[in-house]
Amino acid sequence: MIYVGTCGFSYKEWIGPFYPRTTKPSAMLEFYARKFAAVEIDSSAYGVPSQRSVASMVARTPVSFRFTFKLPQTVTHPADPNSLVVHDDVKLLLESVQPAIERGKLGGLLAQFPNGFKPEGNREAYLRRVLDVLDSVPVVIEFRNERWQRPETLAMLREMGASYVNVDMPRLEGLLHASSEVTGPIGYVRFHGRNAKTWWRGTNVTRYDYLYDERELAPWAARIADIEAEARDTYVFFNNHANGKAAKNAEMMELLLEDSYGPAAEEVVARPEPAADMAQTSFDFNDGR
Repeated sequence: MIYVGTCGFSYKEWIGPFYPRTTKPSAMLEFYARKFAAVEIDSSAYGVPSQRSVASMVARTPVSFRFTFKLPQTVTHPADPNSLVVHDDVKLLLESVQPAIERGKLGGLLAQFPNGFKPEGNREAYLRRVLDVLDSVPVVIEFRNERWQRPETLAMLREMGASYVNVDMPRLEGLLHASSEVTGPIGYVRFHGRNAKTWWRGTNVTRYDYLYDERELAPWAARIADIEAEARDTYVFFNNHANGKAAKNAEMMELLLEDSYGPAAEEVVARPEPAADMAQTSFDFNDGR
């Protein structure tokens, strides 16, 4: 099954472009879950959510809805890169997502390592330490340095039972190129936009301020189909969150996949459970700016 969604959902600037203008922050998740079948929670990278908070999100979404959570940066961006000590936050996150596990809503945990995390020294050993703690849940690994994009990495992840994250990002030296690799039970794709001008110098908003057009996404529909053919479940998330662009592109990708699969799409592309009272989403990128 292919789950399409966005990296995060609780953005004030999405009120207007995606959420109705009267939407309160407390009602965002329910509205989002009427539009998409999965979400990647990225706020967990900056602070481990309480188990109560995760239980609340689980309770407010349909039975078929799926969550993935990003590992805390204390784990993926260690203060001492040469140390093999894994921060206790990894265990805390595993405890906090138990409600999602118990309800069958956890798609996996995302470990996104920075560009400075390179395949040298004890980095592989550190990665193994992290995965040892998380051996009870599916884990997907995103590298940001192109030196990891090699056959040896794929073989290592297969041996560890971890899944490789395929990415779309600017075509800059040192960054990864498009791929359709599957090394574990989970297929995973993240779209970061192609804003080359602000990638290295921008903020977490301007770096990802990019709207894909259909021509750019069409080749990815084919790659995602290749991933889906090998993976148990496939997750496709858009991280170009500025002003609701991620939601716009996620909807565009769903349409491309449905067109690609034809009648079979109903069995392959996850759709949110219908809600009769769902307001019509209107993407107006002049709103809320």
